[in-house]
Amino acid sequence: MTRVAAVDCGTNSIRLLIHDTDTGEVSRRNTIVRLGQGVDETGRFAPESIERTRAALADYVDEMQRENVTRVRMVATSATRDASNRGDFFAMTRELLGQIQPGAAAEVITGEEEAALSFAGATADIEPARGPFCVIDLGGGSTEFVMEGHAVSTQMGCVRVTERIMRTDPPTQEETAEARKFIDEKITDAATVVPLVDAKTFVGCAGTFTTLSALAQGLDSYDPERIHMSVVPFGRLREVTAGLRAKTAAQRRENPVVHPGRADVIGSGSTVVEQLMDFFEREAGATDFIISEKDILDGIVSGLV
Repeated sequence: MTRVAAVDCGTNSIRLLIHDTDTGEVSRRNTIVRLGQGVDETGRFAPESIERTRAALADYVDEMQRENVTRVRMVATSATRDASNRGDFFAMTRELLGQIQPGAAAEVITGEEEAALSFAGATADIEPARGPFCVIDLGGGSTEFVMEGHAVSTQMGCVRVTERIMRTDPPTQEETAEARKFIDEKITDAATVVPLVDAKTFVGCAGTFTTLSALAQGLDSYDPERIHMSVVPFGRLREVTAGLRAKTAAQRRENPVVHPGRADVIGSGSTVVEQLMDFFEREAGATDFIISEKDILDGIVSGLV
């Protein structure tokens, strides 16, 4: 029996997957730490953001030790690529992860590698005959689009759009219109690199998509088993996204499937999803998303076992 762990630290959250080579998934966790809070404006991690992340990672390391994990890989994505004081962050990860595997520390990966790992995880449980697939990994600071042999990372995500454009709670019509224009430009740019219109099946992964699936299904609690591989029609999804954007963050937090740390940015995430639906519907005739609970963590694990 060998146990390995994957950690993904993004702009909004840090996540853990522990995998047993004999029995499969042991544990999957998600903690909102908002590491990238303010990075778009200041270019630096705030000390309190690093401390929130340190506390969450220390908790993950404790769990790895309890589960006898022997190998670990941690990747750090959008916010870490942008921060001038990222050395403080890496020193913290080296100290903690070294307790599991000597010399281990977070790695900055390119947006393209991030996309490839997400693609491998997100499509693992989908019949190959449903391809070509387009996987959309909507994060806090960036959104990756990946198809077989093609990948691009765009600098739009729920935290970045909130901090840069949709600052009012709830956002104004003017802010939403400006955000739509910004998002459309990023999607158009992505389409010049990745042949989005050639995709047959569109797969959404990461917290915005999985939360929207839970809301679209009317779940009373966040249920990964019911969310994973759910098919959400665009029409139903538009009802959910419009309703979310009209609410305040406090009102969104009242719904048990919305993580409290995601409530203030999911309005922006919903706007990104709406513009994606408009593009995919118009250009590729798409009518729904498949939502995957598997993502970059599963891609990382596949490289460790």
